[in-house]
Order: sequence, then C-alpha cells, then structure tokens
Amino acid sequence: MTATGERFPGRTALVTGAGSGIGRAVALAFAAEGARVVVAGRREAPLKETVALIEDRGGQALAVTADVSRPGDAETLVAAAVQHFGSLDAAVNNAGIFRGGAPLADLPEADWHEQLAVNVTGVHLALQAEIRRMRTQPTGGAIVTVSSTFGIHTTSPGAAAYSATKAAVTALSRGAALDHIRDGVRINVVSPGATATPMSLRAGETEQDRDERVRTALPLARVSSTEEIAAAVLYLASDAAASVVGTDLVVDSGGSL
Repeated sequence: MTATGERFPGRTALVTGAGSGIGRAVALAFAAEGARVVVAGRREAPLKETVALIEDRGGQALAVTADVSRPGDAETLVAAAVQHFGSLDAAVNNAGIFRGGAPLADLPEADWHEQLAVNVTGVHLALQAEIRRMRTQPTGGAIVTVSSTFGIHTTSPGAAAYSATKAAVTALSRGAALDHIRDGVRINVVSPGATATPMSLRAGETEQDRDERVRTALPLARVSSTEEIAAAVLYLASDAAASVVGTDLVVDSGGSL
C-alpha cells in the first residue's frame, strides 16, 4: 500500500458487466484505490454513467461496449485497455445473466443457451484474452471471476441451469489458476450470495419485502451490499493476496452454511 493508502496506483483494471450492480461497485472501488479502469458491458449508456461517476471523483476510466460471449470482443477489450492505459494489471469477469424461475423441465432452450453463452463461454473467452496479455508483462496480473453461491455451494428452485453455469465458471477459473500461476497470472473467484441488486428480488417483491424475508432466512439477517462484494474482489486482486491462488471466496451473509 502506498503512502496515500491506494492499493492500485498506476495500474489498469478491466471490469466486465460494469454498468450497474456489483460491476459498477467494483469499478468505483478500483478507481478509489488509484486504478485506471476500463468498464465494459453490452449497453453504452450505463457504462458512460459509471465512467462519469469515476471521473467526478477524480479517477480515470474508459467505457468499451462489448459482449464477451462473442468471439473477438474480449480481445478487443484487452487491446483497448492496453492501447489507452498501457497495461492490463487486473481483470474482473463479472458479466453474467440469470434466466430461470421455472423448473428445469420447463426452461426454454433459448434461456439455457443464453446463460451458457454469457456465463460460461463469456468467462472462458475473457480469461483467454486477459491471460494472453498478462503473461507477457513482467509484473503479470491478477484476475477475479465473479461466480455465485448457486452452483458449488447451494441452489434454489428454478435455478438449476443458472447454478450449472456458475459451477462451471468456478471450476473453469480454478483450473485456469493452476494452469497459469507459473506465468505470473493469479486467478481467484468471489461467490456472492444474496446481494442488494435486482437479482435478489423474487417476482413481485420490493426491497422492503426482501429485507423482511432474509431477516430470518440468512444468519446475518441481511443481504450483502455491492460494496462488500467489491471489497472481496479488490482484496483478491491486491498484493495483500499475493499467495492466494485458485480460491473461491464466499460472501453470502452465511446463507450457504
């Protein structure tokens, strides 16, 4: 840590799915710690809002519209980060979608394929592009994939397909961690549970309804904030976690206990 308290001064961080929720919180947290941030996602307007929030606080950021499930977009993101800021030191693969609510037998095939494309193939392509760049740098790099407690740790009715994709994401990231730690690329996973985003709301439920429901359902009696998830991500990306490789850090208010 520097004298100013910043953990990422002069470093470049790439965050996918950075237009809202956890991704935006992670991007803001990196910028607050001195990083130059590339924010990526499929919609331009929310990305520009994230950039404006960072710049209003004195940070540097670049918005790049991309769909990581499409071959070539992840490479474009990495190239944009290097061209604009000179390096890629940290990457957070946060982009993901949920299509569910119905029992598995009633899940439309299109929903299955869309979740596979974004949640699994998207992470696969992003990891490849990020690792290929980082292993050429003398300082290597750190990658954090945002998975979910759904999958490896727990599941829920109507979430079988989503859980399968997130279990795959965790396994993919841990396998990549073993493959590439000797290349100087350190890879870990954060698995959030219920978090203060729209995804934590059941059909027709308000935030107040959710908060009342989890008061008895979760050991901590509340959902996690996006800032708490971001804090876990930044720890794993920081030098303080230099010997942490291939871990899956669960942040879920005790929900999977």
